[in-house]
Amino acid sequence: MSMIHVTTTINGVAQEYLCEPDETLLDVLRDRLGMTGSKEGCGTGDCGACSVTVDDRLVCSCLMLGAEAEGRKVETIEGMAEGETLHPLQRKFIEHAALQCGICTPGILVAAKSLLENNPNPTEEEARYWLAGNLCRCTGYDKIIRAVMAAAEEMREAS
Repeated sequence: MSMIHVTTTINGVAQEYLCEPDETLLDVLRDRLGMTGSKEGCGTGDCGACSVTVDDRLVCSCLMLGAEAEGRKVETIEGMAEGETLHPLQRKFIEHAALQCGICTPGILVAAKSLLENNPNPTEEEARYWLAGNLCRCTGYDKIIRAVMAAAEEMREAS
């Protein structure tokens, strides 16, 4: 197979890479670009561990081809913090003990950020619905939802 040349923007930085026609965006991020925050949990889009946003839309990167990122804006967990300053969601996840093994956490954080960008004042039910595509086997969901709701409140107060 011949490699495909892709020009895209990842976490606000122009990127170019070569990938195989059948290579997923998840594999490109992890294996070609060294962005290992997104994890492969299932490879079928059922667990959300590989969640990223593409043109501000939440997607499972295991279901998207790397070539499909051509000309698009991709955001991953690596772009969430600003330098050494954690995003409010990251801080609240720590404060509320909303993470344990770390496999699902990057995808949940990306999904939660997408939620708050689309709906800065979600109800608990809306947050649970939005995050339903992200599976966690370690913490349960109560601490995760509490962290998301606390971050939403902090972010609203700061704006």
